[in-house]
Amino acid sequence: MIEIVPDSMELRPEGCSVDDSSQKGKRKREEIITKRNEAAIGRLEKSPPNIVMTKSHPLCLRTVHISSPIVAAKSNFFFKLFSNGTEEQRYVIAQIHESEEAALMDLLKFMYCNTLSAKTPTGLLDVLMVADKFKAASCMRYCSNELQNQPMTTETALLYLDLPSKVLKVNVVRPLADAANVFLLVRFTDITKFEKEALSLSLSGIEVVLSSDLLEIASEDAVYDFALKWARMHYPKLEERREVWTSHLCFLIRFPAMTCTKLKEIMTCNDFGRELASKFVLEALFYKAEPPYQQGEIAARVENAFNKRYVERAYKLRPVKALEFEAPHQQSVVYLDLKSDECNNLFPEGKLFSQGFHLGGQELFLSAHCNIEQQGVYHCLGLFLGMQGEESEPLAVDYEFSVRVRPDNEFVSMYKGSHTLSSGIVVGCHNLCGVTWTPFLSEDSLYFIDEILHIRADITVIRE
Repeated sequence: MIEIVPDSMELRPEGCSVDDSSQKGKRKREEIITKRNEAAIGRLEKSPPNIVMTKSHPLCLRTVHISSPIVAAKSNFFFKLFSNGTEEQRYVIAQIHESEEAALMDLLKFMYCNTLSAKTPTGLLDVLMVADKFKAASCMRYCSNELQNQPMTTETALLYLDLPSKVLKVNVVRPLADAANVFLLVRFTDITKFEKEALSLSLSGIEVVLSSDLLEIASEDAVYDFALKWARMHYPKLEERREVWTSHLCFLIRFPAMTCTKLKEIMTCNDFGRELASKFVLEALFYKAEPPYQQGEIAARVENAFNKRYVERAYKLRPVKALEFEAPHQQSVVYLDLKSDECNNLFPEGKLFSQGFHLGGQELFLSAHCNIEQQGVYHCLGLFLGMQGEESEPLAVDYEFSVRVRPDNEFVSMYKGSHTLSSGIVVGCHNLCGVTWTPFLSEDSLYFIDEILHIRADITVIRE
């Protein structure tokens, strides 16, 4: 017999009462009581109970004839329930919510026929939840396999990820959650391409997307701006927005990879509590101030599957470390590190751009190119300096490019120049290291230290 209560009510034995006449001679029965969606509630009866329904306990009863050996074989819940009874106890009382009735009937059908009536993702998920409640592992496995065989969409992926954590931890459900993760990671590798759809994701979806190392985006500044926009859209109340930043979003942003300009903005952003903002900004600034080998040690010490704030993503714009000076001259010293595989991927005509940095009230950038020598005989690495912004004022500068060279691992000047920068024009050298492409990237190259090319650009404003 099934007792069906409204979804708004908790499942509890007090939801029905049994007449004294039906309790006489009845053996002691075990009552299993837990919260909704965590466990089922059931008991055994010798005879059909006389149910008293009240306004406070509105119940609907449904009698279903089952074979206890068949049901017990497919459900640990019913197995334990029947094991605690006696031969005299013929009635099983299961209490469920209204929304679970169809799913429970489908579950009972599966126990007999090994098939389900439900075919849609939502229908199969309903059965999966009920199967978990009644500890029917084979049905959970069947539902999970059926869902994995269906085409994945953003909507279904979010449905799977929004399952209760207890259900997601079940071994037979884990592959379903993993498939949903992979779908979202591939779908939203470039969140700027599908920004409107990405902004509609639930919190569980955003956590998957923003935790990816393979996110293709201009910079971590852009990741932060996107997260800020998403939070303001989904949590318009400041208090709730601060809570979601504190408990979830702040762990997805890689603050050490952000520019100093953006870090300054965080300190004045109302979405963050001052204490939280100070913690992450100061940590990022201290990290930026460390030499590269110390940065590597810090990252290795704290990195794990749940803490990736020091791991760089696949940024379209390479991070830089920029030091600004106002005296004796207005100057910026910019450090750009390029991995050997990044340089290799530039061949034959690729370009790679750095994040912007500020000097003289303008935003500048560096770009590395795989150039073809003027006679077209060989390829080489070029480095250039440019200015962002279509309406930027011209800026006269002296600049010097240096590269760290083995075996001393000291920076050696490679090129000097002077130019008045303006929007749309880049200046620099076509062959930074003075060698062709093959020896530049060879294993015994003088320019890669632990597979990293270390570049420094000294840029000074010329004042008349």
